[in-house]
Amino acid sequence: MNSSKSPGLAGFGVLRNTTCHTEKKISVFFSIIFMTVGILSNSLAIAILMKAYQRFRQKSKASFLLLASGLVVTDLFGHLINGAIAVFVYASDKDWIRFNQYNILCSVFGICMVFFGLCPLFLGSVMAVERCIGVTKPIFHSTKMTSRHVKMMLTMVCLFAVLIALLPILRFRAYQIQASRTWCFYKTEHVEDWEDRFYLLLFSCLGLLALAISFLCNAVTGITLLRVKLKSQQRQGRSHHFEMIIQLLAIMCVSCICWSPFLVTMARIGISESRSKETCETILFALRMATWNQILDPWVYILLRKAVLRNLYRITRGCCGEHIVNLHMWELSSIKNSLKVAAISESPSSKQINLRPLSSMGQ
Repeated sequence: MNSSKSPGLAGFGVLRNTTCHTEKKISVFFSIIFMTVGILSNSLAIAILMKAYQRFRQKSKASFLLLASGLVVTDLFGHLINGAIAVFVYASDKDWIRFNQYNILCSVFGICMVFFGLCPLFLGSVMAVERCIGVTKPIFHSTKMTSRHVKMMLTMVCLFAVLIALLPILRFRAYQIQASRTWCFYKTEHVEDWEDRFYLLLFSCLGLLALAISFLCNAVTGITLLRVKLKSQQRQGRSHHFEMIIQLLAIMCVSCICWSPFLVTMARIGISESRSKETCETILFALRMATWNQILDPWVYILLRKAVLRNLYRITRGCCGEHIVNLHMWELSSIKNSLKVAAISESPSSKQINLRPLSSMGQ
């Protein structure tokens, strides 16, 4: 019953002695809420992206829109597929032996959990790299970062995530039903085989690496935008730099806070040999936090726009007792204007443009 190489009974080894119990009503409530909010948020983000793509077709904007679209579509299908399977498991009273005799549903569930967990992290790191290149090397970005290249990157990221998700199946290692009997993942109960440890460590290391790349690239982008903001004397440029920096800080905070507990827990299980009841509850809590990252992704990348930041800026300046700067000149696309100001300030032609008013004043 505990053999991980038997495709028919591999997933049922944990059902005999369950060490983690969950309240059915609370669990069903969390699953339905997460799935509903995630689907609505990502659907709204997709609608906004489609409208923005039809309105703005500039090359510098197209790469961001394609990557953002891939992210929210992945999050949408992740909530839809994983949420539907989780609700079905709860509706069936978690009786896996009745509806999963050949471990097919558990394998599908495990593959979806790994794919929809890693793919958004990979896409987030790719978006961070794209933004870093666009701000630090605007000429290279405008000439080399075409829509065809972005589509190729999206395809490669998805294929790599699929490969990681299918790796246990290709190695004849079945996904395991977890101790809570509500979801499937790599083997986390009594991990003794080196290959089972390898899968856990591979998942956690890839996820942490994606977060590290995102953090590093967003830090470089933020520092570059701050430097451009200090050099620029245009009020419009200041407002869009402020908006971009806030977005970068929100992206880094949400990704690190939501995903770090789950990734660190998986790494700790892969290193250690046993798992306690508290660890099982920790996994469920960390899993729900990771789910919140997919819910907040569209709000951070798409919906955190000029109107919200403008109101927060006015409230903050008002509470500090300082004069509120007039921000009525903000344009529709924050990303486009941030990259445009960065490109203009870094280009040699901008110096000539800034010298013209000085020469005219001298005359």
